[in-house]
Amino acid sequence: MIIFSINRLIYGILKIATNYMKTRLFFSTNDTILADLGKPPSKKRWRKNPKKPPWTDDLSWEERLADAVTPLWRLSYDEQLELKQNHQERILSQLSGYLSGSFQSQSLSPMRGKLSFPVLPILPSPVRDGYRNKSTFSVNRGVDGNPKTVGFYVGTGRAGNIVCVNGDHLLNMPEKHKLVARCYQDFIRLSSLEPCLLFHTGGHWREVTVRTNTEGHTMAIVHFHPQTLTPEEVAVHKADLVDYFKRGPGSVCQLDSLFFQESNMTRCTHEESPYQLLHGQPHIYEEVLGFKFRISADAFFQVNQAAAEVLYGTVRDLCVPNTEGGGGRTKGGGTFLDVCCGTGAIGITISPRVDRIIGIELIEQAVEDARHNAALNNVLNCEFIPGKAEVVLPGLLSNLSSAGGGLTAVVNPARAGMHHKVVRALRNQPSIRRLVYVSCKPDGEAMRNFRELCCAPDLQKKLTGEAFSPTLAVPVDMFPHTPHCELVLLFER
Repeated sequence: MIIFSINRLIYGILKIATNYMKTRLFFSTNDTILADLGKPPSKKRWRKNPKKPPWTDDLSWEERLADAVTPLWRLSYDEQLELKQNHQERILSQLSGYLSGSFQSQSLSPMRGKLSFPVLPILPSPVRDGYRNKSTFSVNRGVDGNPKTVGFYVGTGRAGNIVCVNGDHLLNMPEKHKLVARCYQDFIRLSSLEPCLLFHTGGHWREVTVRTNTEGHTMAIVHFHPQTLTPEEVAVHKADLVDYFKRGPGSVCQLDSLFFQESNMTRCTHEESPYQLLHGQPHIYEEVLGFKFRISADAFFQVNQAAAEVLYGTVRDLCVPNTEGGGGRTKGGGTFLDVCCGTGAIGITISPRVDRIIGIELIEQAVEDARHNAALNNVLNCEFIPGKAEVVLPGLLSNLSSAGGGLTAVVNPARAGMHHKVVRALRNQPSIRRLVYVSCKPDGEAMRNFRELCCAPDLQKKLTGEAFSPTLAVPVDMFPHTPHCELVLLFER
């Protein structure tokens, strides 16, 4: 039984859209989203292959980099949105085709069917340019051959044609990130140490990561390969780095935090090689939907804060729609299960509407951040459990089944989708009547998850619970100028 009507859900999402789209330029003042919902897809012919134009001698290095990092930069923003909307509808029509039976039994690629559930118009990012709050700049040979060039790669290591190109022209990069990158390039060019281009060839200075928040606070993390330097020798260069950014030319960056990580590995965690705070504060903070979140050097946070508010607001209203009466909002109650909860943002923003939040997350540092964020916001109804979801969830659901009350779930997995044991546990838990799936790649493994949630009972796969049905889809543009967006898909039974 579907408890809430689709009309109420659409109303809730449209309210989110209204809050964040009052000043959008791509609809006329008389248009509404509802009117657009009924429009047929545009017949406009797109420029041939707008995402990846072929490299030719006519393209500058800046254009080549823009094509690699922001493939849709040549399109207007409303063209970008239409492209993404059509792509999401094509993906979801495959799910509809599967559900209607128009697929080949031996194939994982069903024919497209007519959409059997509403797909709302894509919710745009409130900020289109300079929206990234985290950027990592590499070090390598530039166009002029200088190995101490800070920017982004064009080409591949396998092809042996890597060129590091300055990213000052990229539309998705904020000016503060570009400034820190320029200053870091200036610093390493002044340094007596060589850059580390390949680990086995020596060198020390590696990439720099820049994080910012909406208040302008800035964190920089410099990565360094010690090679055969002694700790005392490394300390000298750390002091030079601090002096440059604190009192030298780099002081123009006004860094709130400067971290240093020395490692002989390409990527490593804080536990493997601690982030050393050389200057400033250990954290910066960001606010989403009225809640404050701590951002440490390696903590996950959505790269587009303004669009994250749209995304989390959408998820919140689909999971626990407002029950409005008497001029106010009442609590939905029940238990909210947040699978792949990260640092707890979804659960914490939903916490006022439910009785209890339970989050599951593989990365222990993220669980610590989630617990800290709950305490920071005085959220007392959240608990976060570390571990693999496929290990934790079956036993947890068994205990919750006897607890009574409503049970709603949200899953926000990585690109690889959910483990089949997680899908099985959710599908076979009859208390879960509403499930929201947030996917950054719905045409990948997530599509297999969708099918297993919705297929007829399958004893061989141990999918014995009542099937879910997709009832509403909402694309959210988190990444202007790129082909990527998030898809929020509501399943009910």
